[in-house]
Amino acid sequence: MVKLKFELDATVREDIGKGASRRLRHADKIPAVVYGGGEQAVSLTLDHSKTANALAHEAFYSHILTLKIGAKSEKVILKAIQRHPAKPRLSHIDFLRVRADQKLHMHVPLHFIGEENAPGLNEGGVFSHLMSDVEVSCSPAVK
Repeated sequence: MVKLKFELDATVREDIGKGASRRLRHADKIPAVVYGGGEQAVSLTLDHSKTANALAHEAFYSHILTLKIGAKSEKVILKAIQRHPAKPRLSHIDFLRVRADQKLHMHVPLHFIGEENAPGLNEGGVFSHLMSDVEVSCSPAVK
């Protein structure tokens, strides 16, 4: 099994508000925010194409991510994504800081391996998935 590591480069943004966010989107950037972990919320800017490429991996949604903000790195999880209603564009992303001393609650997708080879399906049976994900509550392994 391949262990994926997701790292995103971000810059702190001082210019906030609707107009500033529009200017960022026109410059192929995404406004974002990181909050939680007992620290103040920080407004960020991400590169749209690099972030969209990372979002193409399903694992991105349920892994602990590394957010590089200048020389500092923070462990975060993806909390919310806002997308443009008509275009394939990202509008805004929220990240939540992960602390080793706090429990983490996430939904993890389930993948069913070998269902096409199940003996009952070859004879006209139907495989029914009652759940597509499971909620996990655990202490994160932050290193």
